[in-house]
Amino acid sequence: MEEILIEDYNYPLPDERIAKYPLAQRDESKLLVYRDGEVKQDVFCRVGEYLPADSLLIYNNTRVIQARLEFHKQSEDGVRGARIEIFCLEPLEPHDYQLSLGAMEGCTWKCMIGNAKKWKSGVLALPILLPSGEKITLCAARGEQTGNTFAVKFSWDSTISFAEILEHVGELPIPPYLNRKTEESDKTTYQTVYSRIKGSVAAPTAGLHFTDNVLRGLREKGIRTAEVTLHVGAGTFQPVKVADANQHTMHTEIIAVPRETIEQIIANLGHIVAVGTTSMRTLESLYFLGEKLYAGCQMPDTGDTTFSVAQFAPYEKEHTLSTREALQAIVAYLHATGQDVLHAETQIMIKPGYHFHVVDQLITNFHQPKSTLLLLVSAFVGGDWHTIYDYALSHDFRFLSYGDSSILFRRNPAFTL
Repeated sequence: MEEILIEDYNYPLPDERIAKYPLAQRDESKLLVYRDGEVKQDVFCRVGEYLPADSLLIYNNTRVIQARLEFHKQSEDGVRGARIEIFCLEPLEPHDYQLSLGAMEGCTWKCMIGNAKKWKSGVLALPILLPSGEKITLCAARGEQTGNTFAVKFSWDSTISFAEILEHVGELPIPPYLNRKTEESDKTTYQTVYSRIKGSVAAPTAGLHFTDNVLRGLREKGIRTAEVTLHVGAGTFQPVKVADANQHTMHTEIIAVPRETIEQIIANLGHIVAVGTTSMRTLESLYFLGEKLYAGCQMPDTGDTTFSVAQFAPYEKEHTLSTREALQAIVAYLHATGQDVLHAETQIMIKPGYHFHVVDQLITNFHQPKSTLLLLVSAFVGGDWHTIYDYALSHDFRFLSYGDSSILFRRNPAFTL
């Protein structure tokens, strides 16, 4: 595999160019438009002007959960001790997000633990006063460590769900590069207007620019919309720390795609717009899942998320199956098993040299230097990412999660539809 030097994907990003807060009006952010090597700018509320009327716009409907919990160790005489922060990343038992968030007595999550060396053993207890006046206690027991994460088993003495507990005492985990505390306003501004499926620990930020007015304008123009779900993990902020990006290990994320969305994609191939890199990763993963099914690989019929796309699956062999055939294989499987939603996992790494199978346009924000997201953008625009980022830096665009937006038109040829 040809070496990809991550230093070639570096650029100067002064702290003052990182947007610490969003604009008061979401859709008034700047919009960079890139097509065939040419760049211009507009305002996001006019994004529909750059989409053909027969486009299918696909967004990630995930909702950010208040995943940070603050506990304190207690001494035997009841004195409050060291602060322990538990950051819930993804469910382990039950493994399904909705089942785990809906659990009424206990669940286990993969977590990062702040000040872990102060919590070697024992159970932490967090007293909670509910709005109803009921007092409950949330307990956390530390389990097995894997790398820098831990299995943490939560239990509580009330018949409310884990999602409700997080809503009462959790903190929304805004990105670390904002260098500030979470504020009450973030509970609204760090969610897309169409978010509804709880599970992410980071927002799919390309969608933060959309408003009900923008979506209404798209519908009036004849642009259809569809949903996918990818619960964004903390790995989205993980920088590439190795010289050759091929040696970087991508994080695995769970995806869910309604059968109806796949059928819409088939009907609109050649006109697919992905809102954000999470939607892009989900949509492109569909091709490789369908390829497996077409070849006779059996998927589980229990809704389990054990069917997956490996990090380098796109680069390990020649892929001659058409996109339509791959997607039709998924639809046929879902029909045969009576399922309405495809559940799977993806570790896909989209990097220079990748051939796109599904997505034709990408709406996305401006990403960190030396990140896998910048590699994805470079792949999409045929390596011309410098043109885009040089323009954005020289024209006072705001960067990262609360920053401005762009719409990019794919430069490299489409794969066989």
